[in-house]
Amino acid sequence: GDFSANFDHITKAEIHQLRKYTSMVFQQYNLFKNKTVLQNVMLPMTSVQKMKKEEAKEKALKYLEQVELLDKVDEYPSRLSGGQQQRVGIARAMAVNPKVILLDEPTSSLDPELVSGIQDILRNLANEHRRTMIIVTHEIKFAREIADRIIFMDEGRIVEEGTPEELFLNPKNERTRRFLEKIV
Repeated sequence: GDFSANFDHITKAEIHQLRKYTSMVFQQYNLFKNKTVLQNVMLPMTSVQKMKKEEAKEKALKYLEQVELLDKVDEYPSRLSGGQQQRVGIARAMAVNPKVILLDEPTSSLDPELVSGIQDILRNLANEHRRTMIIVTHEIKFAREIADRIIFMDEGRIVEEGTPEELFLNPKNERTRRFLEKIV
C-alpha cells in the first residue's frame, strides 16, 4: 500500500544521537566567509569532535583532494565559484565521517556546466559505499543512475518509493507515471 512513515515515537534523545552522525550540504553552501577553505573543512573536526589541529588538517587535506580543491586551500569563499564552494561544503560534510550525508538540491544553484562535476564527486562517494547519502534533487537521470532507492514526493508527501528499476520501468502511481513520461 501507500508508504507513509509515522515518526511520533522518536524521542529527542534519538534525534540528537542521529544528528551526531549526520552531515548536511546546503543549497547556499553556508561556508564561513572569514575562514579559508582549509579552515572551513577543519572547523567541524576541531570544534565538534575536539580533534587536534594537526590531525584535522591532515584529514581536511585528504577530503579537499577528493573534491579536487587542493590548489584552493588558502582561498576565502568569496574568491571561489559556486561549484568550488559546493565542493568545499561536500568536503566539510565528509570531514566528520558521518554515517549519513544529507544533500539539499546539491546542484540547483550551479551553472549547468558545473553540475556534472558535482555529480561526478557524489557518484564517486556513492561508489565508495562507506556512507549513506540522502539527496533531494530534481535531476532525475542522476537520481536514477546513483540511487539504490528513490522516493518520489509530491507536495511534501511520499507518492511512491522503490528501486530505480521499479520506479522507472513500472511506476505504480499515476502521478509518478505522468511525471516520468514528461521527462524520460
